Amino acid sequence: MKTNIIVDSTADLLPELQERVSIVPLTVHFGDEEYIDGVTIDRKSFYEKLIETDVLPSTSQASPAAFEDVFASVSERGEEAVVICVASTLSGTYQSARIAAEDYDNIYIVDSGTAAIGAGILVELALQYLEEGKSAKEIAEALEVAKKRIIIVALLDTLDYLHKGGRIPKTVALAGAVLNIKPVVSIEEGKINLLGKARGSKQGNNILVQQIEKSGGVDFTMPVLLGYTGISDALLQKYISDSRHLWESGLEEIRFSCVGSVIGTHAGPGAVAVAFFKKD
Repeated sequence: MKTNIIVDSTADLLPELQERVSIVPLTVHFGDEEYIDGVTIDRKSFYEKLIETDVLPSTSQASPAAFEDVFASVSERGEEAVVICVASTLSGTYQSARIAAEDYDNIYIVDSGTAAIGAGILVELALQYLEEGKSAKEIAEALEVAKKRIIIVALLDTLDYLHKGGRIPKTVALAGAVLNIKPVVSIEEGKINLLGKARGSKQGNNILVQQIEKSGGVDFTMPVLLGYTGISDALLQKYISDSRHLWESGLEEIRFSCVGSVIGTHAGPGAVAVAFFKKD
């Protein structure tokens, strides 16, 4: 029986992987303007609007009906599917998928416990399992174990967007701007953690490296993906240059992707991030 991999649009995937999955989009709102993520607005356009407007965008979870349409198509073909969703702690999209799957015994829903490039590497692992001939049930069970080892570590360029989103007080954001403070955060098992604050990108890049090493190190036998927010990858390229010693012994190629709108809304432009599976 053929197995399909279905994801929501918050997962950051390289173009060659996007072609191998079905994507259920979320919705992005700029005030009264509504866009379908990845369909009627792409990432470059999203960040251009994010930078130009004073209105902080909001996102709406994918509806049960959106998932139902995809699930019905899978069932009509006599196939099965694994559905990988953004962390349930960050969005109601996982719950929508669960509701839509209630009447199907061939659909397996996985709460990724992560987002963006973190979900991207979990999807890549799912595709590897698919190539190995695992069934949908076997893939879902393996992902439930593997997802606990995923870490995203990110350096944000500004505190402004965390303030706009109500995550920090205005006084903290203003102090951060004056002192050129850049927060370092992580997403691990669905939780966003503040790891530290750096003065300037050079110190921030050093903290990123330290936090990766502190986690126990990168398992280079598993997918690794770097990411950036905004319309330019210049800051990411600087980070790659500063941390090359971390990657050159374990990776043949350093792969990266632009981070999508859901995480981009709160991180703001100019962030750099790393997603990896930590060593056992």
